[in-house]
Order: sequence, then C-alpha cells, then structure tokens
Amino acid sequence: MQGPSEFGLSGLLKEWDRKDDLPKIQVPTLMIGATFDTMDPEHMQWMATQVKQGSVLICPKGSHCSMWDDQEYYFAG
Repeated sequence: MQGPSEFGLSGLLKEWDRKDDLPKIQVPTLMIGATFDTMDPEHMQWMATQVKQGSVLICPKGSHCSMWDDQEYYFAG
C-alpha cells in the first residue's frame, strides 16, 4: 500500500493490500508525508485522490517523523 520502498516485503503481510478500500473512506482524511519519508510522497498524493475527501501534506524538510524533523511546516499544515 505504501508504494515502492527500500524495505522488502516478507512474512505474513506481504500480500496485504487495502488500496481497494480507500474509496470507502467517507470522512475528511489528511495524508501526511515528507520529502525524505520511507513512504513515497507521490504515492501519498495518489492515496489522497482515492478517498472521497482526501488531502495531502508533504513536509519538505521532513522524514518519516515530520512532527520532529519539520515541525514548523507540519504544525502549520
């Protein structure tokens, strides 16, 4: 579900995929990612288009923990 990653898939969750459920989400949903996140920012943007009321915040200086790495942008978002 996170798109391409440097981490390999293995174990019980390697076939787990919830992409088809995204359009079922009816509430406003904010996808938060960052330029240096392990989750691909382009994939985060795609996910935001799949939910009914989706939006995306990509923190330009952040990593997977943008609330620490890019606090000013994250909390203003």
